[in-house]
Amino acid sequence: MRGRPALFTRYESDSAMLPTTTQRVWLLVGLLVVAGAAVWLPRDWLILIATAFIASVGVIGLNLVTGYAGQVSLGHAFFLGVGAYAGAAFGGEATDKLVGFGLDVVLWIPLAGLVAAVIGAAIAPIAVRLRGLYLAFLTLGLVFLGEHVFREWDSVTGGPGIGRKPGVLRLAGWRFDLDGEIAGYAVTREQQIYWLALIVLIIMAFAAKNIVRSRIGRAFAAVRDRDIAAEVMGIDLTRYKVLAFAVSSFYAGVAGSLLFTVTGFVNTNSFNLLLSFAYIAMVVIGGAASITGSIMGATFLTLLPRLIDGAGGVLPFLKVSSQGLLSTSQLERIVFGALIIGFLIFEPRGLNGIWMRIRNYWKAWPFSY
Repeated sequence: MRGRPALFTRYESDSAMLPTTTQRVWLLVGLLVVAGAAVWLPRDWLILIATAFIASVGVIGLNLVTGYAGQVSLGHAFFLGVGAYAGAAFGGEATDKLVGFGLDVVLWIPLAGLVAAVIGAAIAPIAVRLRGLYLAFLTLGLVFLGEHVFREWDSVTGGPGIGRKPGVLRLAGWRFDLDGEIAGYAVTREQQIYWLALIVLIIMAFAAKNIVRSRIGRAFAAVRDRDIAAEVMGIDLTRYKVLAFAVSSFYAGVAGSLLFTVTGFVNTNSFNLLLSFAYIAMVVIGGAASITGSIMGATFLTLLPRLIDGAGGVLPFLKVSSQGLLSTSQLERIVFGALIIGFLIFEPRGLNGIWMRIRNYWKAWPFSY
């Protein structure tokens, strides 16, 4: 196809993850820039961005079940909590009051995801009988059930007000959560956590991208758009809905296992309804049924409090202070709600939709069509 390199003649080429050389080059450049940013970013920003990377993994999982498969879930905080405590148990040290196995990070991260996936698959046969608002309420009940279990299961969670440390970031004797030296260069704890979170995000994002462009992903989309028509065409609705919940729960478990390694402490009060709403908001603002949008939404909302703090100093008329017109937390909630409403009304495809319009505009520039 000389002179028409963007014209695809096979379905495999059209559905390829990175079909053009330009996309592959820019992705590589972007990853190198993001990885290299750890050298000059301050420690607090490294931890904040690492948190955004880990949250992105959880949002990708929620997008798989809600955005791609069309199964509304408000119980994501429960599976994040399951992953957090499973990771703490598998990767933490045992004490006289707490369970711990002391496994390496390459073992306890996938094990935490697997525990969450098993629980998600066990709950899914009940959930698949419902749809819409009823399904949302069922998954909402998981959050309240999880809060009770996390408070009472002291040997795993440490109990309310006490908590426990997350899994130790250890690999073959090397500690990612301690300052060290690699090839003669000093590396900080924050840099190592940043790189580890980035590696996990890259692996999980590429895996999710492969899922959605496979036969499974096409079945998810069919179930989401017209479940009755999909069943008529031979798609097993129960099988694919259960699979969607299991995969989503696995992603939530992986994200939960790492989410509190940046702070060094897991609290039973962290996995509440507000956390579930925050992840739903990340899907809405980033863009439903989009892996890229999941990363955009998670990064934007994770950095939002810091951006608001900065705006309070640059724009004094906002009077963001404890004695002023608004406190920082109040302004954050106002902006948070306004963003959700604004994106739902004016840009349902989220930040990814905005990016797609900008990209298509410059691809066609200077022509308007």
